[in-house]
Amino acid sequence: MTNAICARALTKYYGKIRGIVGLNLEVMEGDFYGFIGPNGAGKSTAIRTLLGLIRPDSGRAEIFGMDIAANREQILAQTGYLPSETAFYFGRKVQDILQLSANLRRRDCRRTAKELCERLRLDPGRKIEELSYGNRKKAGIVCALQHNPRLCILDEPTGGLDPLAQREFFSILKERNRQGATIFLSSHVLSEIERHCSQAAILREGTVIASGTVAELSRTSARRVTLAGNFTGDNNIGCFQDFIRDYQQEEGRISFLYSGDINRLLQVLTCFSLRDLTISEPNLEEIFLHYYANAHSMEGEVQNDSDLS
Repeated sequence: MTNAICARALTKYYGKIRGIVGLNLEVMEGDFYGFIGPNGAGKSTAIRTLLGLIRPDSGRAEIFGMDIAANREQILAQTGYLPSETAFYFGRKVQDILQLSANLRRRDCRRTAKELCERLRLDPGRKIEELSYGNRKKAGIVCALQHNPRLCILDEPTGGLDPLAQREFFSILKERNRQGATIFLSSHVLSEIERHCSQAAILREGTVIASGTVAELSRTSARRVTLAGNFTGDNNIGCFQDFIRDYQQEEGRISFLYSGDINRLLQVLTCFSLRDLTISEPNLEEIFLHYYANAHSMEGEVQNDSDLS
């Protein structure tokens, strides 16, 4: 299996403002890959740099073994890109925009465009300025997918889509993935990554702090501990503050992520008047919070940083 995307020490600043810093990323051909991070983490900068739309300050990257600077046109010919914000010429109908996109690629995409519009319930006869935000996003999706690209790079693609459109969108992506396309999905909606992606990377302040399969990322020592009972000032777990994240307390209930020695915790809990105790594996959102809180100590724990060949 070959690399669809491989980046090493990729760095981009906007003056003194950080974009991405020393970004290392490896996506194998055929992956359904999630790129996770909150707004401002550097996801869009990373994507635009990989596509050659902006120049990196340092580092290097390849897509399908081609250098992103020297082979930009060849890379873009095999790539479908959906930006986080879609913008089109006003005064044009959707079908005109789709045809323009196809013409730029010198491809006849009418059959696939028609099928995608039907599946996403997008009226190609409507003018762009008449469309809602969600329908403009659908037009962007069709532009990105109608030429059957080898690599689909989708930046926050579900913003504005209703639940039915989201479900159909992911059905389309899974079909493309089964046919061999590599899907690279940037999102801050962790449930999307958990539900649809097999591989993922977590981005923090422009740097990948963990990457691997979703199952590997979920294999953390942290556990979600939920206590129900009568809690007083004398019964507290302050001695474990270095091992606790995402602490939540409401009347008669305490919940937190715990990464310390579970036996020590259980010994301390014997002094509590408990009605119930639950210890479970955290979901991906909780994993994400755990990685962010422990970024420096966990950096590189899951990453596979093999060199570019």
